[in-house]
Amino acid sequence: MTLTRNQVRDLLDRYGLAPSRAMGQNFVVDPNTIAAMVRAAELAPDQSVVEIGPGLGSLTGALAAEVHHVLAVEADRHMLAPLAETADVPNVEIVHADATTPEWRAKLGSADRRWALVANLPYNIAVPLLLELLDNEPRIESFTFMVQQEVAERLVAPVGTKAYGIPTLKVAYWCEARIVRSVPATVFYPRPRVSSAVVRLERRLAPAVDVDPDHLFTLIRTAFGQRRKMLRRSLSTHLTPDEFAQAAIDPTARPEQLTLADWAELAAIASS
Repeated sequence: MTLTRNQVRDLLDRYGLAPSRAMGQNFVVDPNTIAAMVRAAELAPDQSVVEIGPGLGSLTGALAAEVHHVLAVEADRHMLAPLAETADVPNVEIVHADATTPEWRAKLGSADRRWALVANLPYNIAVPLLLELLDNEPRIESFTFMVQQEVAERLVAPVGTKAYGIPTLKVAYWCEARIVRSVPATVFYPRPRVSSAVVRLERRLAPAVDVDPDHLFTLIRTAFGQRRKMLRRSLSTHLTPDEFAQAAIDPTARPEQLTLADWAELAAIASS
């Protein structure tokens, strides 16, 4: 059941609560948005789903109606009681945990178990959490989530644009990615000051490029840490002019001008 704006207000009042700005709490109060997220996740009835930041449970209930098991990971202890009320069904498991710490992942089970993540992610943790899960949690094979529009654009940005950066390249390394739809601020309570978007990531069977990821992302982080500099300056301790020539990469380029394949070429030469 998707909670309406009035139902959210009433539920918060009944438990003596208010949305926490520090925890990025903006509750979805529009059934069409919830339904669109669930459709975009392409869930099977036997699917196991992890939801980060379920809050008051509007999305939780919609997921529980579609799949075998929902693991709802909530950091705010004050939300646990109202969440238990709205998501009081046998296939929802509520865990009180900070999603940015690894302890809750024991709940994901054996290494061969496969999960989907579906969430209205708390905006203050969304990017670092996603990138960390991409690197270290292969049990999660798809990600369907809502984030700020600006963040969504960073995750799928075209090469050469201002939004293109480390998150773009990390997502491209691990996943096929797309923005599903934009979401106006009016579907939330309280209304945020920015628009949002639903993003879909599908983990690749193998990374997009065959190169050591430590070498690859060391170069990427170094270059984007000095984004305004030409590569010959920012990567001078990693690559010689001859190695740039060997890779057929212009040493006067800026980091946002290189594709993931270009970065892989540089990483392979730098580590040889």
